[in-house]
Order: sequence, then structure tokens, then C-alpha cells
Amino acid sequence: MQNSSLDGGFSNREIDAAYAFRALMNAMAKPGTVADITGASAPAPLSAAASTALLTLCDADTPIYLAGEFDNQAIKDWISFHIGAPISTRESAQFAVGRLKDLLPIDGFPVGTAEYPDRSTTLIVEMDELSEKGSVLSGPGIKDTTCFGLPGDVALFQSNSTMFPLGLDFMFTSGSKIAALPRTTKVA
Repeated sequence: MQNSSLDGGFSNREIDAAYAFRALMNAMAKPGTVADITGASAPAPLSAAASTALLTLCDADTPIYLAGEFDNQAIKDWISFHIGAPISTRESAQFAVGRLKDLLPIDGFPVGTAEYPDRSTTLIVEMDELSEKGSVLSGPGIKDTTCFGLPGDVALFQSNSTMFPLGLDFMFTSGSKIAALPRTTKVA
């Protein structure tokens, strides 16, 4: 384990985690809204926002799937030291991290069951930048409509929302910015 894997956790665990949790819940409650989230910094290429989300939401019982360039030893060591979470396959992941192209096809991730719709995967999609321009979003947490620049083909997100109450939840991260797209959000 390299020394860089030992760095990058919360400096004041209780306070940083509380602020991060509030930012994450606000992002899920207000789909498509870009917000700041900081507190953790894993090795590159994992952004501060994605690092903070993982450190806040995951624990030793949370399987994490790493895709593409994020599937590297430095990030695995950071997760092992700071979170203790197992690195998993896409079929058993509760969280998955990567660029959208590396997370496709998404149909291999758990979408929950009729009895337990919460047993689905949250995808943390790293992007170069987040924009509040693009696809039109509507649904819970959105007054009328809002816009967000979704990566890839919007049909992917449209078909995901039709599976409700099953489906995947998405968090989009770039640098210290985060936005979310819960499965309840409709995409036009």
C-alpha cells in the first residue's frame, strides 16, 4: 500500500461527513442541480466529489465496482484503508464508479427487486464538467422542469426511469462538483 493511499480522508471526520451527507442528500433531492462537495481526495483520477461521496456513503459492507481507469491499485488501496469496502463485480455492486463509457452496458448492475427496490446500484459517473444546460428533467424535487447536461444517449436515462420503483440512481461528479439523477426523474 502506497503512502498516497493513507492520505485523503476527512480531516475532521464527524463534521466533514455531516456536511458531505447533507450535500449528497440535497443533490438527490434536487435532481440536475450542480453543487459543491468536498472533504476527501483519493488518488487520481478519482475526483474530490466522487471520493467524498464514497467516503460518506460506503462502509465495509458496501461492494464497490471500479470501471476503466478507476480500476487501479492506488484507488483500491485508498478504498481499503479509508472505507474497508470490498471491490466487487458489476453484478454485486451497490456503488459503481467510472466514466459512462466504461460503465456501459448498465443492464449488468442490480436494479433492485419488487420486495427490495433499494437493493440497486448507484452509479457515480465521472465527467469532465457538469452543466445545468442540456436535457430537460422533471419529477420529484423539480418545480416544473430543469436542465442538466447528461453524458451519452439520453435514451439510457429515459428507459431507466420507466422501471421505477426499480432502476439505478446516478451521481455525476467533476472536480468538487456533484449533481444527481434519481430513478424517479423523467428525462426529455
